[in-house]
Amino acid sequence: MTDEPTVSTVDVSDPRGQRWGTRRFSLRGRVTLLAAACVAGAVALVSLCAYLIVQSNLYQQLDDNLLARANAAVNSPQVQTQLQQVPGAFLASADLKIGQLNGWTEALAYPQAGSPPPVSQSELDVATGRSAQSLRTDQKTDTRVIALPMGHGEAMVLALSMAPTQRTLNELAVVLFLVGGAGIVVAAGAGTAVARAGLRPVDRLTSAAERVAATGDLRPIPVSGDDELARLTHSFNTMLGTVADSQERQRRLVADAGHELRTPLTSLRTNLELLLSADRPGAPSLPAEDRAEIETDIRGQLDELTQLIGDLVELARQDEPREQNERVELVEVVERALDRARRRAGEIEFDVTLQPWVLTGDNSALERAVLNLLDNAVKFSPPGSRVRVVLRPLGDGTAVVEVADAGPGIAEEDLPKVFDRFYRSAEARTLPGSGLGLAIVQNAAERHGGAVYANRAPEGGALLTIRLPGEPG
Repeated sequence: MTDEPTVSTVDVSDPRGQRWGTRRFSLRGRVTLLAAACVAGAVALVSLCAYLIVQSNLYQQLDDNLLARANAAVNSPQVQTQLQQVPGAFLASADLKIGQLNGWTEALAYPQAGSPPPVSQSELDVATGRSAQSLRTDQKTDTRVIALPMGHGEAMVLALSMAPTQRTLNELAVVLFLVGGAGIVVAAGAGTAVARAGLRPVDRLTSAAERVAATGDLRPIPVSGDDELARLTHSFNTMLGTVADSQERQRRLVADAGHELRTPLTSLRTNLELLLSADRPGAPSLPAEDRAEIETDIRGQLDELTQLIGDLVELARQDEPREQNERVELVEVVERALDRARRRAGEIEFDVTLQPWVLTGDNSALERAVLNLLDNAVKFSPPGSRVRVVLRPLGDGTAVVEVADAGPGIAEEDLPKVFDRFYRSAEARTLPGSGLGLAIVQNAAERHGGAVYANRAPEGGALLTIRLPGEPG
């Protein structure tokens, strides 16, 4: 995983002096937090936009209402009271403050039962004709004040309280806050539920990994669904299968190697004990002929052990994953293997036909595989015979390396088994070898995406074939 944001740091020491490091949010907690944060952001944005739109509309309605009433007041007829004539609007102004302002004397006439509207320079400018209209908010009285000219240096001034509008906006803010809070809570709960359900396969993978680490149990875990987590589970099961196959190959190799090593080690120990016993004081001496025979057996057993161990190391090396491959000219690989095989072939001749072929892989592994085929052919070929070596493409994106000898051939019942580790036919048991040479050939071919085949050659001997993908050189 990538680096996660640190939520809090605690310095707590356990009884053994170990310290717990930083605590981090779990993935489930982060999904829940992300869902809640997204909903909170969306709710806050929608609530703010709604509040601003409603506020603008309410203020606009307030202004429109105030302007209409001001026009009506300006155009209202004069009404005679006991003291003087007043605009008729003075008699219908219970919910607002109204007054008639004289711009020259700055006298303000207003209903005796009411209170005067606030007056400032803006209203005086309207009364004196310097301004056609004024509309403002008076912060002291929390009212909206409008002034319209009446002629003769006078203006009609009206002030309407903004308290009802503010109260409506406050109630709207409370409603939006409560609804938004409820939405955030619901989103957090939904995020938790989704995270719990979505991360259940991850929990299973975690449990499986912990089980593998604790017990080495490589059983696959159940797969449900077809989403990305199901694909992750499939990949994890594939990895478990690969590890299980690798362990099985290792166990089989160790078991087979132990079985094959037991015989030469036992024989070697017997011969060494016999030589040591003959050298003890008072023990009967061994005849020189028997001693030479025992020494020859020891050298042969040491050579057999050396070859067996070398083949085991080669198999183990081939089982290791290769991070880098290189361009392989298969003709050059076969020619190098032929140079090495000719030095120990004695009277055996090689009939070689090679056509260019290129692939990507491991030069040394392929050379060892071809050399093992050549050594196998030399081992079973009679002196003076010929070994046929052919490299040719098949026309389907693959090429074959064929090695045919003139030996006794392979029995039908042995053909399916010749590439098994430590398998040796009845004819091969009397000859030197570890039984791993052809297994190394098969391993190298399969690592390069190819295959191996065993059959009888037209010459009567064995025909062993490596088939490899690539392209003409």
